[in-house]
Amino acid sequence: MSDFARSVRLWFAPQRIRDEGDTPDYRFSLANERTFLAWLRTGLALVGGGFAVDQFLPGLRWGVRVGMALALLAAGALCALRAVNHWTRCERAMRRGEDLPVSRFPALLSLLVGLVAVAMVVGVLLGWRG
Repeated sequence: MSDFARSVRLWFAPQRIRDEGDTPDYRFSLANERTFLAWLRTGLALVGGGFAVDQFLPGLRWGVRVGMALALLAAGALCALRAVNHWTRCERAMRRGEDLPVSRFPALLSLLVGLVAVAMVVGVLLGWRG
């Protein structure tokens, strides 16, 4: 079974993670959980931003507004999914005494949010109308 499939199974049966390695210091597990919650808050903020763009920038062309809103909504959904995946991967690594997993996701998320923000600034400054 692939590592990703195994991680997805752990999303729905986190008690199985105890079958691997040794129990880490609880402070590390709690820090991992706080990071998970921070990613969820970020995902919720992105979803809220997507709805806000769609509702509160009616002066933008429909395609531009919907494109930016969908980009933020998709980023929010990916952020929530990535949160649980990262939590399980980190918990497994800590239990096994391995290095914590690295990810390109924060850089990709930052790039996406930055691009949408620049598009919003340009759209607001130019006053695109539908």
